Amino acid sequence: MASEHFDVLVVGAGISGIGAGYHLQKYCPGKSYAILERRAAIGGTWDLFRYPGIRSDSDMYTLGYSFKPWTEAKSIADGPAILNYLDETAKQYGIDRHIRFDQRIVAANWSTADAIWTVDIEVGDIEARDLEAGDREAGDLEAGLGRERRQVTANFLFMCTGYYNYDAGYLPEFPGIERFKGRVVHPQKWTADIDYADKRVVVIGSGATAVTLVPAMADSAAHVTMLQRSPTYVVSRPAEDPVALWLRRKLPPMLAYQLTRWKNVLFGMYFFRMARRKPAQVKAGIIKMVQDALGPDYDVATHFTPTYNPWDQRLCLVPDADLFEALKAGTASVVTDHIETF
Repeated sequence: MASEHFDVLVVGAGISGIGAGYHLQKYCPGKSYAILERRAAIGGTWDLFRYPGIRSDSDMYTLGYSFKPWTEAKSIADGPAILNYLDETAKQYGIDRHIRFDQRIVAANWSTADAIWTVDIEVGDIEARDLEAGDREAGDLEAGLGRERRQVTANFLFMCTGYYNYDAGYLPEFPGIERFKGRVVHPQKWTADIDYADKRVVVIGSGATAVTLVPAMADSAAHVTMLQRSPTYVVSRPAEDPVALWLRRKLPPMLAYQLTRWKNVLFGMYFFRMARRKPAQVKAGIIKMVQDALGPDYDVATHFTPTYNPWDQRLCLVPDADLFEALKAGTASVVTDHIETF
């Protein structure tokens, strides 16, 4: 079994793994490193998810890298723009030369005596790249598609894998779902052949993915219903940051970027602390903003008033009030209830 050694082995070539590569090069220039990526492309989350409207629910001045200014107009950016940003970063700083694709880690063992990690990897060839990970595990490895086992050692193992199960997202067991004649899709498994034009769609859930999907699909679907067990705090903000754009016109790019970044970080800290210190007031303020956006006749108390305090769970962000606009237009609606059966 072939073996090689690195000072640092980074697992995952998403936003964290690319950032790790930059900081290793800057602060540990004498150390060798490699980034192992299970998939065939960089990007992690932003390459995996392909559902309609995929975007960040954090502004890119704080989600982006401190060393690489975000230069797009929209601060609440879509998936392709974020993926392009990551690709540019990796190429600009030569991080892409350290990335190895189709590297599936099957074991990692630490030796205290040697102070070293031994990592077992399955490496796939180009033929295997186009296969879904689930298909690979279903027997394609044994079918002889050119995958081989390798072993790598490292002094430091840096996990930048995120928290998603890339093989299969969570799917509850819904009673009677086998009787449903339509198509059931998990957004993590979205494919280009899915056609929802002029069809009635139910989006189950009310987290960040749901509030992204609903307005995006409402543009062409007959109607989209967001079905939630309980409400989530939803706040709107402009997709473009006017202060950031003004600073960019007046100042050097990096200075403008850093000022905007700190503006947003400090505002986020302030908002969070206010939510912890005066939860009732912050809750009332959020609910009022939603009521103002949807109008006095909308049942905000049922559909947008959670039972918990702000920041007990994460808030959902909608750019330019797109979810609220779809609800007002009648192309989308919200139902708050539990699923009994399909």
